[in-house]
Amino acid sequence: MQTLNVALDERSYPIHIGSGLLRNPELIAPHLARKSALIVSNTTVAPLYLSQLRDTLKRVGVDAKSVILPDGERYKNWETLNLIFDALLSTHCERNTTLIALGGGVVGDMGGFAAACYQRGMPFIQIPTTLLAQVDSSVGGKTAINHPLGKNMIGAFYQPKLVLADIDTLDTLADREFAAGLAEIIKYGLIRDTAFFDWLEKHMDELVARNRAALAHAIERSCANKAEVVAADELESGERALLNLGHTFGHAIETGMGYGAWLHGEAVAAGTLMAAELSSALGWLSLTALQRIEQLFVRAGLPTRRPVSLPPERYLQLMQHDKKVIDGKLRLILLRDIGKAVVSDQANQAQIVAAIGARS
Repeated sequence: MQTLNVALDERSYPIHIGSGLLRNPELIAPHLARKSALIVSNTTVAPLYLSQLRDTLKRVGVDAKSVILPDGERYKNWETLNLIFDALLSTHCERNTTLIALGGGVVGDMGGFAAACYQRGMPFIQIPTTLLAQVDSSVGGKTAINHPLGKNMIGAFYQPKLVLADIDTLDTLADREFAAGLAEIIKYGLIRDTAFFDWLEKHMDELVARNRAALAHAIERSCANKAEVVAADELESGERALLNLGHTFGHAIETGMGYGAWLHGEAVAAGTLMAAELSSALGWLSLTALQRIEQLFVRAGLPTRRPVSLPPERYLQLMQHDKKVIDGKLRLILLRDIGKAVVSDQANQAQIVAAIGARS
């Protein structure tokens, strides 16, 4: 097991990464405010891991209740969120009951948002079961639901007490979901860790084959990068915005195509290539670097082209609902080189449309 720390003073918390962690009650027990918990999961993950987690909690005297949500990005909304509140209220959960999110990014985001809201804040634990959630969404305290006009537009910053990333849960992950997680791993190399990007080029085949040692290293390196960024900029007033490389374009795909049609990681992959195209058009990113980026996403089994049914002009409309719009001006995360991301508002609409069109 490897353990990292998200350094946020009195709200600091550990990230445990390894195999068999879900069966170890001693990792969870210290972070329970009392022997009471509500597990939030979904119809896909619960049949696989809910009983195991409940048995683990029973070993430290916790008889956990549970609520099972429908699975899918299209359910990341107010109606589904209310299912969590219904469960919290109907089982008489108190403010110091711990909410445990067992699942992927959707479960983690909604569980965290519910925890932030219920009785104005209850402790929660993240147990991510997808690669994307283990390397990104479970760390950093971003919680949210979607709105028909924009992804993750309603939410809160609310940090967990613990992140428990059990690599064994990736054994049951579908190939498409697994590849989606690789998109977020590649992102860390692109925005701030050139050596990690080089490592990914050498070991991508091992990652795709789900080699345990390669996975453990990639997850640890990704979480370490995110933990450093979050510790320096918890509320995304500066450096943390760089973690959104490809996301403004990608969120436009998810919203425009309908939530769930493209997985988040797939949309981020295509969005990252649009951002790279724009960076190249501005004269910042070399053609060689652009080709290296595209090839790595191809090897990861991810899309590098946009959905042609979504016209470039529609992207601009959808991107105006992005959280990085300030004073009506769209800020994008672009690349000056591999490992060197910047926040920029220098691109005009014609250049943005051209970059989107280049990914047809």
